[in-house]
Amino acid sequence: MASTSPAAVIVMAAGKGTRMRSSLPKVLHRIGGRSLLEHAVVAARGLEPEHLVVVVRHQRDAVVAELADFAPDALPADQDEIPGTGRAVACGLAALPEDLVGPVVVTSGDVPLLDTATLRALVRQHAEHDDAVTVLTTVLDDPTGYGRILRDDAEAVTGIVEQRDASPAQLAVNEVNAGVYVFDAAHLRRALATLGTDNDQGEVYLTDVVAHAYREGRATSALAVTDHWLVEGCNDRAQLASLGAELNRRVLSAWMEQGVGVVDPAGTWVDVTVELARDVRLEPGVLLRGATRIGEGAVVGPYSVLTDADIPAGAVVAPFSLLGSDLPAAGRPA
Repeated sequence: MASTSPAAVIVMAAGKGTRMRSSLPKVLHRIGGRSLLEHAVVAARGLEPEHLVVVVRHQRDAVVAELADFAPDALPADQDEIPGTGRAVACGLAALPEDLVGPVVVTSGDVPLLDTATLRALVRQHAEHDDAVTVLTTVLDDPTGYGRILRDDAEAVTGIVEQRDASPAQLAVNEVNAGVYVFDAAHLRRALATLGTDNDQGEVYLTDVVAHAYREGRATSALAVTDHWLVEGCNDRAQLASLGAELNRRVLSAWMEQGVGVVDPAGTWVDVTVELARDVRLEPGVLLRGATRIGEGAVVGPYSVLTDADIPAGAVVAPFSLLGSDLPAAGRPA
């Protein structure tokens, strides 16, 4: 097996997302034309894992229905009433074959800008270091609210402490846990069986698996990413908007590098699923959704909204056009 193809990926998507103040599960909120969960699953599937598990609980039927729509090969695993990330992963692991060996990637359904390349680098480091646990981290000027990474003099990761459980000295650490890991399957299975709830929240912390590995003398390491957007989680509407804007900026930048003209990037929105040819020109206020495809040299006039539209090469879309499945006759809200 290639070093970047894990035995399994477990995506945690069981949380309530209370701060979203929404009847919709947090992981089903959308940016860039995909739900947060779909962004996470697309990144995970890029690793070509043998097994892909999504741990669900809150509004599980809605989440499972969405999952079946875009990833019918993914296996839902139900988290029980015991809270905590450690318990979520234990439930995910229980859905996998008992004799599973090799690296298990654990990620979250609410980190939409995390990409396959970053996950692949994490898995590669895990293999090269022969780690029991490899942690994805980043350094923040203001680490408030995040778990802090603890290291020994040799830079091995000795543990992760949540903010609410941290000492003043630990709170001064600005390298933080991104909530993304690679575990050796056998170690993970053994360590999860030992975890308790001796912490401020009374939860089973997945982070305790790191300290367990260090105490056993197993190798542990961290991969620190400098681009903090890759590990930015979404917990409320403001973060959803910020992540959506940053994703859109990256999508437009990539298209402009491919020869697409964007007159006003700040006011133009393009889903990640849209396809654009060279010399397409997008006038201010354009919104491109879904499976829209635009041929070479076409011009999309100002303030046009295109959903699942197919625009031929050289065409000119008039200003304020509403094309595709957002047409009123289609019976869908704009």
